[in-house]
Amino acid sequence: MHYRKYLMSLTKNEKTRACSGRFLHDARFRSYLAQATVLLVLIAALSYGGYNVVHNLQKAGVTTGFAFLDETAGFDISQTLIAYSSKSTYADALVVGLLNTLLVSALGIVFSTVLGFSLAVLRLSSNWLVSKLATTYVEIIRNIPLLLQILFWYLAILAPLPSARKALSFEGIAYLCNRGLQLPRPVLDGGGNLVALALGLALVVSFFFIRWNHLRQRRTGRRFPAVLFSLVLIISLPLVALACMGFPLHWELPVLKGFNFRGGITVLPELIALLLALTLYTATFISEYVRSGIMSVDRGQKEAAEALGYQPWMIYRLIILPQAMRVAIPPLISQYLTLVKNSSLAVVIGYPDLIHVFAGTVLNQSGQAMEIIAITMADISLLVWLYPFS
Repeated sequence: MHYRKYLMSLTKNEKTRACSGRFLHDARFRSYLAQATVLLVLIAALSYGGYNVVHNLQKAGVTTGFAFLDETAGFDISQTLIAYSSKSTYADALVVGLLNTLLVSALGIVFSTVLGFSLAVLRLSSNWLVSKLATTYVEIIRNIPLLLQILFWYLAILAPLPSARKALSFEGIAYLCNRGLQLPRPVLDGGGNLVALALGLALVVSFFFIRWNHLRQRRTGRRFPAVLFSLVLIISLPLVALACMGFPLHWELPVLKGFNFRGGITVLPELIALLLALTLYTATFISEYVRSGIMSVDRGQKEAAEALGYQPWMIYRLIILPQAMRVAIPPLISQYLTLVKNSSLAVVIGYPDLIHVFAGTVLNQSGQAMEIIAITMADISLLVWLYPFS
């Protein structure tokens, strides 16, 4: 009220100065002003940078855009999960590299999780020798840079293996040489769509059954072996589909012809080296996260379960691990994302992942550096963002 009377007694210029002074002393107004200033500066900097990029590209005669993705690649890729040849496009090469990255990342997450959980339990074992061996492994492996471990497995272990003609044979079924691991390949003579449909149906039913069992356990406290049931369903339903068609399945064995093997499945030495290094390295960190989660559970719960006659494996599965996961899951997810990003080190040994194929070969051939790097960064960011939800 007094401030209003004071304003009425002032002249027009004095009123303007008084109102502006009031705004400048308002913390919210100053905050909005600072944010608007930073936003304008950022827009100006981006505009200036974008103008310089476009101007310099035009001056150098470099075309921009994503039309290059439809051009013929003109090179082969050693490992492809989809149909691909040198006549395919750059877009196909992008998909091949992305799938190879997904393959090594998914396998690395599964194997490192199993090994990490095992190491965590072994480190907490009452057996002194087992505990010290697990501790020694963790302390040594996690302190050696991952790049050195990849090079060790590739150059010191796999590269010196004998050639294809002198390959190590495993009962004539599988072979190991410097060209990789040769394995039998299952071949369906017909009915592949029916088997795929049966497998997909089993996965969907298992997913909803596990969710139903989880809700039932929370509501009633009763537990059903849903995981075991799901595994049996996933294995048996495709087998039933095969049985209905008379088992039109045979195994294609790798056969040495000339200087290389024909038939079967070839697991590249680059994939083996990368997967081994990622698994052994990441498992050490996972074991520490799981061990910290287990140690966060009150010891009295374990002693009470032992007094009730529970077996050690039941104590861990039903009592300790479910509570430990609340502590371990956040850093575990972070470690999984780190594994996905670490898979880009595959470029040093030539594994055809996204970085090697698209940000390497395609970039060198097309010269579209800005677009290729942007696509590669977007793909990796999308993978990292989607993994926690999966």
